[in-house]
Amino acid sequence: MKFKNLGNSGLKVPVLSLGTATFGGTNEFFGKWGKTDVKEASRLIDISLEHGVNFFDTANVYSQGDSESVLGEALRSRRQDAIISTKATFQMGDGVNDKGASRFHLTKALEDSLTRLQTDYIDLFLMHGFDKTTPVEETLRTLDRMVSSGRVRYIGCSNLAAWQLMKSLSISEKANLEKYIVYQGYYSLIGRDYEQELMPLLQDQNMGLMVWSPLGWGRLTGKIRRNKPMEEGRIKSGGDVGSPPVNDGLIFDVVDVLERIAVEKNRSIPQVAIAWLLHNPTVSNVIIGARNEKQLIDNLEAADLTLSEKDLQELNRVSKQPMIYPHWVGER
Repeated sequence: MKFKNLGNSGLKVPVLSLGTATFGGTNEFFGKWGKTDVKEASRLIDISLEHGVNFFDTANVYSQGDSESVLGEALRSRRQDAIISTKATFQMGDGVNDKGASRFHLTKALEDSLTRLQTDYIDLFLMHGFDKTTPVEETLRTLDRMVSSGRVRYIGCSNLAAWQLMKSLSISEKANLEKYIVYQGYYSLIGRDYEQELMPLLQDQNMGLMVWSPLGWGRLTGKIRRNKPMEEGRIKSGGDVGSPPVNDGLIFDVVDVLERIAVEKNRSIPQVAIAWLLHNPTVSNVIIGARNEKQLIDNLEAADLTLSEKDLQELNRVSKQPMIYPHWVGER
C-alpha cells in the first residue's frame, strides 16, 4: 500500500481508505447503500488492515449515528491501529440546534461521535457542509479549541464551495487558528467539476483531496454498460438518490474506455477508475466503499495499478467536461 501526507499535514495515510456509509444501514436512505453489521464490518476491517489500509471514514449522519456505532464496536480492541475521520454539520435530531456548525451543535456532535466510536479522540474531524447561518470564525474557533483539548488531531471540510473554503482559510490565518488540512469532495470520471474551481485552490493552498464516491455513485462499477440490462447493485436498488444527474451517453462512453483498459491490463473496471484518480497529484486519499469482501478486495487492488500516459489521455478525453465561466475565457 502506498502512503501520502494527508493534505497540508505531516500525517501519512494510505492512498485508499475504507468508507463506512454502508455500516448500519438502519434508515431508508443509507439502507439502500448497504446494511453492514458489526460482524461483517469486523471482517472488512480485517481485510483492510491486512492490505495496509488503516484509515476509516465515517460521519455522524450516516444512518443517524449507527455507522459510527458499528465502526466503534468493530474497532474497539484495535483503536490504536486505526486512523478515524468523521464529520458533522447535517441534521441529527428534531431540534432547531441539531444541525449546523455553531459552537453549540459541534460541541455536542463531537461528544456524541466520541461516545459512539468508543474513543477519546478523533484523528480527522471534518465539517460536512457549509453553514451559512453561523459566523465562520465561530466554527473555526470551536474547532481550534477541540484540537487544543486533544479530542481532535486534525480538521478538514467537505462539500464547501471554493469561496467558502478560501474564506475559512483566510480567517484561520488572520486569527492564528487551526486550518483545514484536507478537503473531502466528490470526484470521478463522470464528475470532474472539482477540477475547475477547487483543484486550483487546493494546489495554491497546499491542501489535499479526499475523494468520495470515486465510482460516480456506483455508475462506474461495470454493472451499467451499453446495450446490456443493468445488473443488481446499488443503482438498481435505488441507491443513486441524491446523486448529480449524469448523461447516459457519458457513462457508456467512459465505461467503454474503462473496459478496454481493464481487459488490456487484466484488471477490473472499478480498479481503472480508481487508479485514474490516484494519478492526480492533488489527491491524498480515495475513499472506497464495499458491500462485501469481494468488492473490497477488488477495490483495494487499485492501489498498485499504474496507467500509461496513453491511458490517462484517453480517459481524460472521453470524460472531459465543458468549462464554466470564466474559465473558458481566453481558452478559445
